[in-house]
Amino acid sequence: MSAPRTPLMISPLSRPLELPNGVVLKNRIAKAAMSEGLSDFDNHSTPRLETLYRRWAASGAGLLLSGNIQVDRDHLERPNNVVLEDERGLAALTALTAAGRSEGAEFWAQLSHTGRQVDRAINPEPLAPSRVEIDVIRGAGFDFAPPREMTEVEIGHAIDQFARSARLAKQAGFTGVTLHAAHGYLFSQFLSPLSNRRTDRWGGELKNRTRLLLETIAAVRAAVGPDLPVGIKLNSSDFQRGGFSHDEALEVVGWLNGSSLDLLELSGGSLEQPKVVGVAVKDEGEDGARASTVAREAYFVALAGALRARAKMPVMVTGGFRTAGGMAEALEAGELDVVGLGRPLIADPATPAKLLSGEIEVAPRPEAQLELLHILGWFNMQIERLADGLEPDLALSGAEASAQFRRIEAGNMAGLAAHRAARAA
Repeated sequence: MSAPRTPLMISPLSRPLELPNGVVLKNRIAKAAMSEGLSDFDNHSTPRLETLYRRWAASGAGLLLSGNIQVDRDHLERPNNVVLEDERGLAALTALTAAGRSEGAEFWAQLSHTGRQVDRAINPEPLAPSRVEIDVIRGAGFDFAPPREMTEVEIGHAIDQFARSARLAKQAGFTGVTLHAAHGYLFSQFLSPLSNRRTDRWGGELKNRTRLLLETIAAVRAAVGPDLPVGIKLNSSDFQRGGFSHDEALEVVGWLNGSSLDLLELSGGSLEQPKVVGVAVKDEGEDGARASTVAREAYFVALAGALRARAKMPVMVTGGFRTAGGMAEALEAGELDVVGLGRPLIADPATPAKLLSGEIEVAPRPEAQLELLHILGWFNMQIERLADGLEPDLALSGAEASAQFRRIEAGNMAGLAAHRAARAA
């Protein structure tokens, strides 16, 4: 085992970063967005969510990104997502932002709309760019209904929803907002020619498929003003043959340069192709072959360098980083400006501080010992523990964690349905 490195040797991670609008991140490590599933049945924040983010506030990361905060309660990624549609949950959300900001980190709301990627029990007729069903891994427990193609009015309404939620996020005390345009959610569905078969001004050529994202960014900026940072999460590639490609991502970044973005986060894949956990279950197309020519620890850094070279705003890369040396190397090479860490902050919430101080060289990677279909359940059960003020249980088996998680999610789904039925009665 190598000796711990000194803080001097990890200086690239410790350097502050000034964003285009003047906001300064105190270091180059960000806690990436991860689904929490800890709202109440009104889809408002809860004390357990505050406990979780108070723990991550002390992690040492310069930036915390929330899990999915949905702009439409009929399009939930999970039954207990936080929804920010109006002022009814604002008091609870203000308590959450106080917890997340308690140690001086920036705390941004990740705003999302699932499009077709919503359980049938929540929405039996979800909206999407086109009537194309999602093709997910068999046995993973997903049940998605065929979507309905959005009308022009519904597309305009979605833009308005993001703008309104961004304004409310600022009012609640979030220090920034970021739009989820990756991983198969609504913006990602519009960007991909596999899921967007439209022939109007929202489909066809890439500029039309990007229109929803660009118009939403403009609407969000108008809603929050010039001082609040605005970012997006974009796939560096969908890693699916015929899907949104790296070459297309390069073109989109060129258009984003003309917007007012303060941070571009790069990721990749979707539920159909779970590259975000380093796995491919379909033909990756041209980008899979290209990425595999470079042996790097982070899943998307092989493609990120070209996007970073084109981008006028700082770039964050999330997915697979585990060693301080690998993170520093990517920063020094100019391939990115911010390192996004997700699962390591669940296994050990103090991971950023330990990497920054030189106490550890390698972040936790318990997923290496888990089967693919157990990863989601295992990490979600650790989040449940953190929300209860407990330490992670690293000895928990993947099979047991997955069984526990299925029981909790089934109870949450039933509870949400009962709550909504009672309110409608």
